[in-house]
Amino acid sequence: MIKVLIAVVFLAMLTSLLAGAGFLLRDDSHSRRLLTSLKIRVTLAVVLVTLLVYGFYFGNLANTV
Repeated sequence: MIKVLIAVVFLAMLTSLLAGAGFLLRDDSHSRRLLTSLKIRVTLAVVLVTLLVYGFYFGNLANTV
């Protein structure tokens, strides 16, 4: 379950990155959509790191052979 959440958050970060790149190329200098995209991406990065720490701490992401 945690691996699916990590994958979803990572894909959401990539989507936000692509949207931000599009906003950077298309919008004028007064648009705030690029800043909003950056805020979303930073929030998703914090969520991703939190999920990774949780997964490793509780053994859900342990390397099992």
